Amino acid sequence: MSLRSFLTCFRAGTILWQSHQELYSTFRCRTLQYSCWWGKALTLAEGIFSNSLPPDQSSREPEREIDDKYTTEQRSAILQVLNTASETELLNIMGGKKPFRIVDYRTKHGPFQNVQSLMKVPQFKYKTTVQVCDLILDPAAREQRKKKTWRNRQAVKYIESLIELEKLQTAESIVSIVFGTQKIAWAHVSRNLSVLDWQRVECHGFMKKPYKASAYLEEIFAVVSKIPEADFYILEKSTLSVEHNNLIPLMFHRRSVEAILFALFNVTFMTDGQHRVLCMSRYGVGKHFDLIVGGARTSGRNLAMQLFLEAATSSKPQVSFSKDLLLQHRNLFETESRNREEEMCDALLQALAFCDWVVQ
Repeated sequence: MSLRSFLTCFRAGTILWQSHQELYSTFRCRTLQYSCWWGKALTLAEGIFSNSLPPDQSSREPEREIDDKYTTEQRSAILQVLNTASETELLNIMGGKKPFRIVDYRTKHGPFQNVQSLMKVPQFKYKTTVQVCDLILDPAAREQRKKKTWRNRQAVKYIESLIELEKLQTAESIVSIVFGTQKIAWAHVSRNLSVLDWQRVECHGFMKKPYKASAYLEEIFAVVSKIPEADFYILEKSTLSVEHNNLIPLMFHRRSVEAILFALFNVTFMTDGQHRVLCMSRYGVGKHFDLIVGGARTSGRNLAMQLFLEAATSSKPQVSFSKDLLLQHRNLFETESRNREEEMCDALLQALAFCDWVVQ
């Protein structure tokens, strides 16, 4: 390439580079201008839109609305607690991170001057503020809230379920089922702790070699046909250690019965996709009724007998039984009886624990 050709190409490249630089600068300037214009337009639109909103749709609550909900004495009581209570004391009133946020805000900005100023606490909206004030004023609501929180924790801890807790809480009646090596027992209990049915059936085909699935299905199907309809069915979930070889047949037995019961009671699952069967921890029920001794679950027969006798003699029993059931099982707890009916007692206690944790 000659020197003249090289200089010509160099000059053309320089001009092209300068053109690109000018084009980039022009484009960047125009972009900034449009951005500024769009930002002003958005700001203007936001101002027009916020001014056109009706008062009840404004995101900001009226300045004195919360204070107007309470009397002078109530406001004074609320402010007294908000400005003097420690984090520990506030935790006894409300849960979550609210006590820490209140104390942190109070430390940084000084005492609350009015109830409305509580909404300045980070993440405190109108509904949260009213809830906090109501909890301060109503000790009964605080106790009810504590009990509800405890019950929900017990339910989550000891109930193994694919059903939402909110749905379980709507149950009008449940059937609690406990099975052993030769029996299946159930207790049909309504949400107001009225025992509607309480029975057990002998299953002579259980735990017999060669453990045929057809034999299990026939035995369990005959029992299920006698169990009344309910919103949900609760199966006892016991923990067996596989370290002991002699417990392996029992473990297979329990899993087989559990699987068949799940299938038979979930007959509508294929059509609506809704589960109706859940499991409850045997240990959790024992802990609820103080039946755990040395880490092991003890018999609930005496407690079940106490509840049964109370229903027969008291005008306001904790659990009520129909006259037919009282008459049918009047000899159930005789001391001379060799048949202790542990499965029936466990089914009743399991139903009551479920109602305590979920329904009540």
